[in-house]
Amino acid sequence: MSPEQIVEATLFASQTPLTARELARADESLDVRRVREALDVLRGHYEDEGRAFQIYQLGDGFQILTRPEFAPYLERFDSVPRPPTLSRAALETLAIIAYRQPIGRIELEEIRGVASTSVLRTLQDWELVEVTGRGEGLGRPLLYGTTPRFLDHFALQSLADLPTPDDLSIALARPESAEVALPADPTGDGAAERP
Repeated sequence: MSPEQIVEATLFASQTPLTARELARADESLDVRRVREALDVLRGHYEDEGRAFQIYQLGDGFQILTRPEFAPYLERFDSVPRPPTLSRAALETLAIIAYRQPIGRIELEEIRGVASTSVLRTLQDWELVEVTGRGEGLGRPLLYGTTPRFLDHFALQSLADLPTPDDLSIALARPESAEVALPADPTGDGAAERP
């Protein structure tokens, strides 16, 4: 068997991303360098042949996944697993945890302004968030952080791939040229002013 065949078979059988070190355990002839070379060869073959799948790097692991352009075809089948759909509250909670981790529930709720216990439980059930330790202080509260599955879900190699706070402020800023339509002043006394 060639290194490419061994790596391909191992990735094909795995339901989770595997690191190069884990892939190298598949056979005595493999090491991390040979695994990376095999991954490059396989990616090239898949690209040249126009295959419907590719090897993607998720976090520090690799996984064979269907190319995104084929998603509309797969959505028609109930048997194809779908990633969880995150509510606005879950996305908001996840963003706070990703940028402020490790973070306790009380601090999280102070930032959000609402209770977050059920959202935290859901994110833990989906393995996007986990308890990373205990804080100092009264009751030694649980601290939460993101998981490797969080990186996989959002196709990130590391938390460093998240947009920086400076990037976010630019993306969320309203363009100066955008006019805000204000309601007409029914009294005519100029009480309705620009914000």
